[in-house]
Amino acid sequence: MANPLYDALFAPLAGRGDGVLLLPGGGTITGAEIAAQTARIAGALGAAGVTAGERVVVQVAKSPAFLALYGATLATGAVLLPLNTAYTAAETGYFIADAAPRVVIVDPARAEAIAPHAAAAGAQVLTLDAAGGGSLAEAAAAMPATFAPVARDADDLAALLYTSGTTGRSKGAMLTQRNLLSNAEVLADLWGFGAEDVLLHALPVFHTHGLFVATNIALLSRARMIWLPGFDLETLIAEMPRASVLMGVPTFYTRLLDDPRLDRTLTAGMRLFVSGSAPLLAETHRAFAERTGQAILERYGMTETNMITSNPLRGERRAGTVGQPLPGVELRITDPETGRTLAPGETGMIEVRGPNVFRGYWRMPEKTAAEMRADGFFITGDLGVQGADGYVTIVGRARDLIISGGFNIYPKEVELILDDQPGVVESAVVGVPHPDFGEAVLAILVPEAGRAPDLGAIRAALAENLARFKQPKDILIAEALPRNAMGKVQKAELRARHAGHFTKGT
Repeated sequence: MANPLYDALFAPLAGRGDGVLLLPGGGTITGAEIAAQTARIAGALGAAGVTAGERVVVQVAKSPAFLALYGATLATGAVLLPLNTAYTAAETGYFIADAAPRVVIVDPARAEAIAPHAAAAGAQVLTLDAAGGGSLAEAAAAMPATFAPVARDADDLAALLYTSGTTGRSKGAMLTQRNLLSNAEVLADLWGFGAEDVLLHALPVFHTHGLFVATNIALLSRARMIWLPGFDLETLIAEMPRASVLMGVPTFYTRLLDDPRLDRTLTAGMRLFVSGSAPLLAETHRAFAERTGQAILERYGMTETNMITSNPLRGERRAGTVGQPLPGVELRITDPETGRTLAPGETGMIEVRGPNVFRGYWRMPEKTAAEMRADGFFITGDLGVQGADGYVTIVGRARDLIISGGFNIYPKEVELILDDQPGVVESAVVGVPHPDFGEAVLAILVPEAGRAPDLGAIRAALAENLARFKQPKDILIAEALPRNAMGKVQKAELRARHAGHFTKGT
C-alpha cells in the first residue's frame, strides 16, 4: 500500500547503516536507527488513538527525535502541525482549538500550561524533550521496531501549517502529499543534490524552509545532515568544513559576514549556499561573493506554495532577484485590481499555479475562494516584476505582513495588545529594513494627552502575550499617525518615514 511521502523519505532509511544524522561533537545516528525510532513512535501515536487524517500538533525542540516523529506522523497517515516553540500557551491554544488535533506533543515543561487548551479540544497531551525523553518516548519504547505505514493518496493532507494574514487570525494552509513531494523532487534535481552531499542544517523545523525544503530534499536524495539544534555562529563555523550545502535565512549570512573567519578557506568544501524566507539584500549577496568566491542562491516561496522560484545552480545568480519559476510551476504577474495579466517588465501581483500549490485554508472556504482564481492560480499577495528572461524581483507586499528573520508577523496582533495599554490612544506596527533580520518590527504609539506611556510595562505586557520574534525591536512615540481622507492609517508612509531607523544604528 502506497504512502508517497513516507515511501520516498523514510522507508529507505531502514536499509542504511551509515550515519544519516551527524551531530555536533562527532556523534552519528544511522538511518536504521532513525527508522526503528520512527516505527516505535508511530506505534505510540496509534496507541494514543491517532488515525489517518487526524492532526498531530507538535511544539517541541529540534532534536533527532523530532525527525523520527515527523516520519511517524507520515507513517500513521496523520496530518503534522508543527508550531514555533516560542509561541506562548495562549497563542498555542488558538491553533489547538482551530485544528482539533487528536494529540498535542510538547516539552514536559509546557505540559501543564497546554493541558487546559488540549482538554477543551478533546486532545491528549504527550511530551517530548530535547534529549528525546518524555511520555511519548516512554510509550514508544514499548512498541516494536517495525510499523506498516497506512496507505495514503497523493492528494491526502500531510501537513497543516498556519500562516499569518492581514485580517483575522492565522490561517491553516492544507498541504498534501503531492504538494510536498513534488516540490522536494524538483528542488533536489534543480540544486544538484546527491548522496554525497552533507547538509548543514541549522534551520528550525516548525517552518516550511527547515522541514519541507531542507529536510525533505536531504532525505529524498539520500544526503546526510549535520543536525544542529538551532543557529549558533560558533557551531556553524566549526561544522562547515565537513558540510557541502548550507540553507539559511539572510540573518545567517549577515552574521557570518560579521565574523573575520568567513573566507575562502572556511568555505572551500562547500558547493552551495541557499537563502530564503526573507529578502536577501543585494549588498549581502555581493559581500558574501567577495569574501568566499561563492554566490548565494536566493529562492522564493511561501507556506501555501512551498518553493516557487529559484536562481540557477549553474548560471547567473542575480543579486536582488529570486530567480525563475521552478519547472512545473506557472507564474504570472497581474493587475491587482482587474486580474489582467501584465507584460514582462510591469509590476503587479504574483500569482502561481502548479503541483506545489496548497489545497486551501483549513475550515475557511470563503478565504480559500478569495485567494484562488477559478483557473487554479493562487494570489500570493506579493508584488513583483518578471523580466523577459523569466527572472522575478519581489518589490513589496500588498498586505502588511512583516517577515522578520524568516518568521511571519501579523501587525494587528501586536497592535491589539499595544492599544490596550494604559496611556496609549492608538498604535501602528510596521516592518522596516534591518541589517540582520531583513525586516524588524517597529511600533509607533500615540499617547493620551498629558500622559506618558510606561514603556517598561508595555514591553512586559508584550512579552507575556507574544512570542519574542513578534515583539517590537523598538517603540516610538508620535503625536499622531498619518491618515488618508477616509481616516485609514497610512502604513506605507510610516514605513518610508522610518526606513532608516535600524540601519542607522538607532
